Amino acid sequence: MSSAKSGAAAAASTTTTGWPCAKRSNSASRTSRGARRRLSELRPPWLARSVGTSAAASGSSAARMNPTRIFGAFGAAQGWIWPPNTRERMPASPKLATCSRVHPRLRPLSARPSAAGVALELRSLKDNADVVKAHVAARGGSDDAIESVDAIVELNTKRASLQKDRDAALATRKKLSGTIGKAIKNGEDVDALKAQVAEAGATADAASEQMDSIETEALTLLEALPNVLSDVTPDGRDESDNVVLREWGTDQRKVGDDYQWHDELAEGLSGYDPEAASRVAGARFAVLKGGVARLERALANFFLDAHAANGYEEVSSPLLVSRSALRGTGQLPKFEDDLFRVANHGVRGEDAFLIPTSEVPLTNFWRGETLQEKDLPIRMVAHTPCFRAEAGSYGRDTRGLIRQHQFGKVELVKIVAPEHADAEADALLGDAEALLQALELPYRAVQLCAGDVGFSAQRCVDLEVWLPGQQEYREVSSCSLMGDFQARRMNLRYKPAPSPEDKKPRPRFPCTMNGSGLAVGRALVAVLENHQNADGSVNVPSVLRPYLQGLEVLGK
Repeated sequence: MSSAKSGAAAAASTTTTGWPCAKRSNSASRTSRGARRRLSELRPPWLARSVGTSAAASGSSAARMNPTRIFGAFGAAQGWIWPPNTRERMPASPKLATCSRVHPRLRPLSARPSAAGVALELRSLKDNADVVKAHVAARGGSDDAIESVDAIVELNTKRASLQKDRDAALATRKKLSGTIGKAIKNGEDVDALKAQVAEAGATADAASEQMDSIETEALTLLEALPNVLSDVTPDGRDESDNVVLREWGTDQRKVGDDYQWHDELAEGLSGYDPEAASRVAGARFAVLKGGVARLERALANFFLDAHAANGYEEVSSPLLVSRSALRGTGQLPKFEDDLFRVANHGVRGEDAFLIPTSEVPLTNFWRGETLQEKDLPIRMVAHTPCFRAEAGSYGRDTRGLIRQHQFGKVELVKIVAPEHADAEADALLGDAEALLQALELPYRAVQLCAGDVGFSAQRCVDLEVWLPGQQEYREVSSCSLMGDFQARRMNLRYKPAPSPEDKKPRPRFPCTMNGSGLAVGRALVAVLENHQNADGSVNVPSVLRPYLQGLEVLGK
């Protein structure tokens, strides 16, 4: 690329203030051109018709391979390809449009000590206790939670002392056992020696039993500790202290009192029946019909296709998971009240739960495994229903589709080597943002503060979409980097490739991350409200029209 072109590309990815929008290096490789097959080989017959031309009338083969046929002009600009080739695992480069506003940070990120290199494990907690306590406190943890760090250290010290006693007793028993053999050969009385051997064995057994009990207690306390925070996570008590990083489409927002809520629009389109849902399942469930149901399906299919074309492997996962799986990703033990437990079914002798997010099964696929470095990065995408009891949200968001017990979500999950974690997390966020821009939905990216970031996350950025009916921004995606927190809980490791400096490298813990790409129900809400017309009809975003047989307006 010439220097002039390079400068233009850099300028396109920043605002006039010089602050960069979320983007990835343009050097990231894409699927080879030779691997791209014609669209006509995979697309259903209606797809060619829906874009206004048949394959026979479309002209050259280059036109038939144009990603515009699937994803529209935005997808072509992104370089999305179809069909995808997930064998090549380097991420694509989302070419996000210039942000409307990028907000400089007006205050220091944090006064707490850095937790870089700190791991939540029993053996090393003593050396990092003050750092961990500072991070628990920064999250707004209770005094009991902060004091539990010292309790874990004390328990581990007791366990180490007991281990010395046990090892000494075992050494004594071994030595005395050898002495007994010699004494028997010499015809000596060995009753006293046997009594000492039995006593040493009993001491060792008692120490082992106490060690197991103490370790169980310490691990229980350790599991209740949240992840340490990234240096980029700002201090703050709650969502009011979150930091807006950037906004997109701000000038295109529909502002005023003349806009309908999504539920009014959907009912006007004969596509939303809350009474039927209530009769069948009670509160916080929805029945969608007709064009609205098709629009919801189109959103999910568009999200899946876009992510697959961007290098994620699509996965169809179970909707039931075990207690151990939820413990591995951090939903348990703290958030059990928000889960739906299945009373008459278990998993390997454990309680079974409906998934609150497909992050749980996707991340746990490799629980207890040791991967090879060549297996990384792993990038997955799944569309599933998700189930949440919303125990702490009584009386909140009771209207419409915003907060449901069951909702569809397209989830992105990555498992990567630690040295690539930050870049991959930024790329994941960009992949989610690209969808909002493709749908022409005004949004903002918000860095969550220490008091609002999730239990398992080191850092998190929420994408909040503008809803004209409510005249406010609402979360539609949450993109979180977990570090090695989940990998340690799941006992997931990978073995680095040998190098001249380290010919036999020890297994390491990878980093995990996840994000909504996107929450389908809330994306549906945003499309209905942002693309509504005065007569109650809704314009279909251009990227969704191929999934709706070319339909341009819903309701006419």
